[in-house]
Amino acid sequence: MTNNASEHTQSLQCKDRHFLHPWEDVTATGTAARTVIAKGDGIYITDSDGKRMIDGPGGMWCVNVGYGREEIVAAVAAQMRDLSYFSPWSVTAAPAAILAERLAALAPGDLNNVFFTTGGSTAVDSALRFAFFYNNCLGRPEKKHVIARVGAYHGSTYLSASCSGKMLEKANMDMIEDRVHLIPNPNPSRRPAGMSVEDFCDAKVADLENKILELGPDKVAAFIAEPVLASGGVIIPPKGYFERCHALCRKYDVLFIADEVVTAFGRLGSYFASKDVFGVEPDMLTTAKGLTSGYLPLGALFISDRLLAEIKAAGNSAKPFFSGFTYSGHPVAAAAGLANLDIFESDGLLDHARSVAPHFRKRLQELADLPVVCDVRVAGLMGGVECSLDTDQPNEERDMNFLLKVDRICQQNGLLLRPIYATAVMSPPLTISKAQIDEMVDILKHGLQAAAADL
Repeated sequence: MTNNASEHTQSLQCKDRHFLHPWEDVTATGTAARTVIAKGDGIYITDSDGKRMIDGPGGMWCVNVGYGREEIVAAVAAQMRDLSYFSPWSVTAAPAAILAERLAALAPGDLNNVFFTTGGSTAVDSALRFAFFYNNCLGRPEKKHVIARVGAYHGSTYLSASCSGKMLEKANMDMIEDRVHLIPNPNPSRRPAGMSVEDFCDAKVADLENKILELGPDKVAAFIAEPVLASGGVIIPPKGYFERCHALCRKYDVLFIADEVVTAFGRLGSYFASKDVFGVEPDMLTTAKGLTSGYLPLGALFISDRLLAEIKAAGNSAKPFFSGFTYSGHPVAAAAGLANLDIFESDGLLDHARSVAPHFRKRLQELADLPVVCDVRVAGLMGGVECSLDTDQPNEERDMNFLLKVDRICQQNGLLLRPIYATAVMSPPLTISKAQIDEMVDILKHGLQAAAADL
C-alpha cells in the first residue's frame, strides 16, 4: 500500500479497480489502492512513485534468476520473430523439443516424459488426471482416491484446489469431497507438548498409512505432497518424512506425486529437490515458477517411464491421454525456459544459492528472539517468520492484521513482503548476496519491532 501516491499512481490504481485480483474480497472490489510495480532489476522492484524495494517473495516464489535478464528478453524476442506459436497436437517445434530433453536429463529417476502445461495449477491437474487415466488403462476404475495434506497448496483449478489444504481458502468454494482426502499438517511446531520430533514424524507417516488402509489400497490412486509446504507458510516436515511416505506409497501401490512447483529450480539448492534433498524418486513431478523465473507462464508434469510401460503392457490398443492445452510447449515460453537454464549454468546459480543459504537461515533465525515471533522456518532460500501477539490466546485475524501492518512499514523502508496468514514469507531471487540478505532481514526486523511498538 502506498502513501501520498502521485497523480500518475492514483490514476493507475483507479484503472486497477477493473482488475479482479486473485483472492480478492469481492465485497470490497475496487476499494484497494495497491502498490503499483513499475520496474524490476536484480532482486529489486521499483513502484510507480520511484520507491525501490527488495522483492522479498521473489514475485510469487518464481523470479529465481532475478529481474532484467537481457538473455531471456533477447531469446524471447528472437523466438517471437521466428515462430510465435505452433499447435502441439500435430507438430512440434525446436524450443519445446530441446527444453523437454534438457529437463528430462535434469529430472530424478526415470522421469523422462515431459508434459508441458500453462503453470503450476494445470501441471498438478494434469498429474491427477494422468493418475486416473493410468488406473483406467490398467483396468482399475475404482482406484481414484487422492490423499493430500492440511496446509498444502496445489493450485486453483477445480481438481488441484480440491487437493489443497489451506482451510480458510476453501470457504464458500466448492471442492471435490468424495475422492479427495486431507491428512493432518506435518508441521513439527504444532506437535503436542512433550512429543519428540521423531515421534511426531512417526505419527504423521502413520496418518498416511492409516488413511490408505481406511480407504483401501485398491481405491487410492495417489498421494500428492510438496517437499516443503510453501504457501502453507514454509512448513518443513520432520527429517525422513518425505522418504518414508514414498516408501508407503510403493508398499501399497499408490502413485507418489511430488509437487515441486516452488521447490524446483534452485529454491532448495538443486534443480529438483525430491532426489537431491529428500532422497525420493517420485512417479510424477510437477513444476512451474522457476522454470522460466516468472518471465513467461510455463509449467511441466514429469511422468515416469515405468507408468508408460505399464500402460503399454496392459494391452495393445491405443490409449490416448486426452488432455492438453492450446499453449502446451508454447515456443516463446520454451525459449524463455531454455535461456533461464542457460543462466543457471553460466552464473553457477545452484552453487551460489547453496553458498548463501546458511547466512539466510542464520539471519532469519535471529528474529526468533523478538517477542512477536513465535516460529521461524527456513529451507534453502525459503523462509517463513510466523507471528503471534499472544500465543496463550490465539487469534488468527488479529495476527494477520498485525502482519499486514508489518508489510506496510517494510514497504516504506524498502522491502516488499508476502504475508500468508500470520507468516511473513521470504523467497528472494537466488542471485541475492549476503549483504542484500542482511539488508532484507534488517528491514523486516525493524518492521516487526515498529509494528509491535505501535500497539
